[in-house]
Amino acid sequence: MGQLEGKVALVTGAAQGIGRAIAVGLAAEGARIVVADLERAEEEARAFPDGVGLTVDVAEEAAVAQMVEETVVRCGGIDVLVNNAGLYASLAMRPFTEIPLEEWRRVMDVNVASMFLTCRAVVPAMRERGGGAIVNISSGTPFRGVPFLLHYVTSKGAIVAFTRALARELGKDAIRVNCVAPGFTMSDGVKQHPEVIEQLRDVSVAARTIQRDQEPEDVVGAAVYLSGPAASFVTGQTIVIDGGQYFH
Repeated sequence: MGQLEGKVALVTGAAQGIGRAIAVGLAAEGARIVVADLERAEEEARAFPDGVGLTVDVAEEAAVAQMVEETVVRCGGIDVLVNNAGLYASLAMRPFTEIPLEEWRRVMDVNVASMFLTCRAVVPAMRERGGGAIVNISSGTPFRGVPFLLHYVTSKGAIVAFTRALARELGKDAIRVNCVAPGFTMSDGVKQHPEVIEQLRDVSVAARTIQRDQEPEDVVGAAVYLSGPAASFVTGQTIVIDGGQYFH
């Protein structure tokens, strides 16, 4: 039996990239997977035993509430929430003075407000189960102060603060809240944007202690650990996974 046998794991942005890799890792430990994504959720969910696919925009309050309600109805509850959905590869690198306010707000909605909405909706279900684990996906960029993506870096820094504050609130409920901060990862979304790879791949690899590409699978071990019983006394923490580009 896996360490998550009998548990239900809801993973946002799980149809591809880091989210999908984490879902595969959780499923390997016995968790029943709920794939929540804007596209291909139902299709990708078929790859998991008793998998559930839900098409949802996690920046929309009503859609998030419906996602959680349907998960509870179909799966009986929620034990693990992985907040992975976010905007990154489609964003153009440019000076902060050239970032439109509308784009800034969209990044904050998708990368930060979505986590507020999903946690607010999921926590009552976790309380009914007697506890749970929330894993938020941030980024290594706020630790290094990466330029020309101010809205993205700011949003990912906010996730670290969000994780710490929410962990304080939910400790009494036996709900652990932790964070994983990957470096520049060769995810499906990144591979769809060759200009991003050209700008960031070589410089990222050169700055690492372990000098190779980072793949989505590199994030899985930490996410599974933080979701499971081995991390039962760990909360409010952020694990930076970037091959030693930044020591945190």
